[in-house]
Amino acid sequence: MYAIVDIAGQQFKVEKNQEIFVHRLKGETGNSIKFEKVLLFDDNGKISVGNPFIEGVSVNAKIINHLKGDKVLVFKKKRRKGYQKCNGHRQYLTKILIEDISTGEPQKMETSENENKVNNIVE
Repeated sequence: MYAIVDIAGQQFKVEKNQEIFVHRLKGETGNSIKFEKVLLFDDNGKISVGNPFIEGVSVNAKIINHLKGDKVLVFKKKRRKGYQKCNGHRQYLTKILIEDISTGEPQKMETSENENKVNNIVE
């Protein structure tokens, strides 16, 4: 089971218990976040596509920590002019853990055999 979800303006393919890096999100470490902009949902071969989003499907995640990405060097040069410039950039990121992909369907409660026997005796 997986879903394609819109997180901070980018689309990610997520599965349960997956850790991903996204652009910096608001919230403290350990907080739970719910993403409701689900574009596609695959439930063991049964695919649902949203127009633009799927109603009733959401992705629950937990913020693990906030960090900065690797440094990217931006180098500019014009040949034969004596011009060169070097800048660096580090993106602010958030590492999140996908805890659950939940649908709007209520899940059935399983009853144990003992409860069934008690119900039969009472009736």
